[in-house]
Order: sequence, then C-alpha cells, then structure tokens
Amino acid sequence: MIFHISIDARNPLQVATALAEVLNGKVYKFFTPGSYLVMPFDNYGTHIVVFKEGDVWVPGTDTKPAQVLSAEPTNLVANHTAIAVPTTQEQIEQIGQRQGWRVLTRKQGEGVPFSAVEFWVENRILFEFLPQEFVSQYLQTMQPEIIEKMFGLPIQLMPV
Repeated sequence: MIFHISIDARNPLQVATALAEVLNGKVYKFFTPGSYLVMPFDNYGTHIVVFKEGDVWVPGTDTKPAQVLSAEPTNLVANHTAIAVPTTQEQIEQIGQRQGWRVLTRKQGEGVPFSAVEFWVENRILFEFLPQEFVSQYLQTMQPEIIEKMFGLPIQLMPV
C-alpha cells in the first residue's frame, strides 16, 4: 500500500488546493518553505506533498536522512499515481477544467484495462483518479491471472 507521494508544481498552493478538493481533504504548509501537505484524513494516512517546481529529494550522506534541494525543473515526469477518491467523475472533470488542466475519462474496454480519470496537474503530472464506481474494475484487473494475460509470466529473479 502506498501511503504518500510527493510532486513538484509551478504553483504549489493552487495544485494542493485542487488535489484537496478531489480528495475531500485539507491543505497545510509543509516543512519545506513554499511546499504544502494535502491530507484527506482517510483510514490509511494517505497524503500528497506538493513541493515548489524544481525541488527534488536527494539521498543523505553517511547517517544523514534524505533532504529536499532545488534543482533544474523538468516539464514532464515519468512518475504517476492512481488514487481511489471520494469525488465523482463529473466533479473531477469540473475541477480539472476549472484549473485549465487536461482531464480525460478513459473507459474500460476502450484500449485500457480499467476506467480512470486522467487528471494532468499543470498539464505535466499524471494522476489517475478512480471514483468509487471505477475501483472494482481496477481491483479486478490487478489480479495475478489478469496481469499474466496482459504481461505474460513473471520474470524469474536470479539470486545475486
């Protein structure tokens, strides 16, 4: 289970506010200046940290923990996340459209294995939101027999 994720944003407060609306959550200032914490207060402690654009996690040295430093911003990123949300497809679409962000509802069977709402934060970071009516499709798709039909048998790991 994934408990939290972090992203960067050109306008962290705007992004945190929109994500809080989708998640029915609240926004708080985070430890790093200019960053925000989105807390939906679900049963899992789920949360999203929204850093300012260019902030990245870097490993610490020796016994020091990871830290956040500023780096050169990138326009698009490889990471994305799928999150079950308490809001409806229509609400998600309205929130994204109000922000001027790309929102696309994909339906199972239309070239994708499960329905989801693509929600492109600042038109650069992909969130796949799953309103309640999409969650069962996702869970059914993520079963071993379905995954093996889509991707084949798992790779046999070699000991190192």
